[in-house]
Amino acid sequence: MHAGRKLENMRTVLITGAAGRIGSVFHQSVSDRYRLRLVDRQVAALDDSGPHEVIEANLADLAVCQRLCQDMDTIVHLAGDPSPAADFYDSLLDNNIKAVYNIFRAAKDQGCRRVIFASSIQTIEGYPLDVQARPDMPVKPMNLYAAAKGFGELMGHYFAYAEGLSCIAVRVGAYGGNREHTPENIDSRTLSAYVSPRDLCHLFVQCIEAPDVQFAVVQAVSDNRFKRMDITSTRATVGYAPQDDAFELFETGIRHPARWFDERARHLTQDD
Repeated sequence: MHAGRKLENMRTVLITGAAGRIGSVFHQSVSDRYRLRLVDRQVAALDDSGPHEVIEANLADLAVCQRLCQDMDTIVHLAGDPSPAADFYDSLLDNNIKAVYNIFRAAKDQGCRRVIFASSIQTIEGYPLDVQARPDMPVKPMNLYAAAKGFGELMGHYFAYAEGLSCIAVRVGAYGGNREHTPENIDSRTLSAYVSPRDLCHLFVQCIEAPDVQFAVVQAVSDNRFKRMDITSTRATVGYAPQDDAFELFETGIRHPARWFDERARHLTQDD
């Protein structure tokens, strides 16, 4: 257990979508740090949950969400249809609209401290590629999935300022858990939008632990040489300190400037 703490003394965290690509990595990375309630529509993949609670649930049902949020300190809402081609009535309405509202509503009703909502870089894809998106810029979705993520960010703002529930929306970039990301087929746009599993897990922990955040939109890309989304305010708001750079991980030959200057300084010192 984390630093010798007993499970019952740890912060309680509900993770929805815990069996998904992001959720499965995240819950394993914090399994010794928090007391987890792991929720998914299909829980067969959560056999490795150890002592943590596993619940199969449909989040389109508000009563179900009310029960899930009981006795939880923090909600990390990762569940939803992740497809940019998802149909509104067949999937998005239940999975990405009703479920989002239900989680926020239940978290407030059950006295939870904070909701961390997994938004997406898709919300800013309407900006040209030579524009670095900042959190204070209006969302510009180009598909219904992204529009639904924008709805989630707005729900976070409403519940934070109208109802007093701390909310952080995390705009997740091109997640490094994608098996299709290889040095042979990755493009410059994806490199600039890339967030590694290590950096994203770190950011979620920072969002859980950060004090005194009423509402924030934070942007999840790694410390890439070029960044599609600006992370200046993300660093300042929650102490985000990404370790990875997609341009180095995928061996593009383009080094991060800070690392280049460090290497140059070492060479100059050696020459002296």
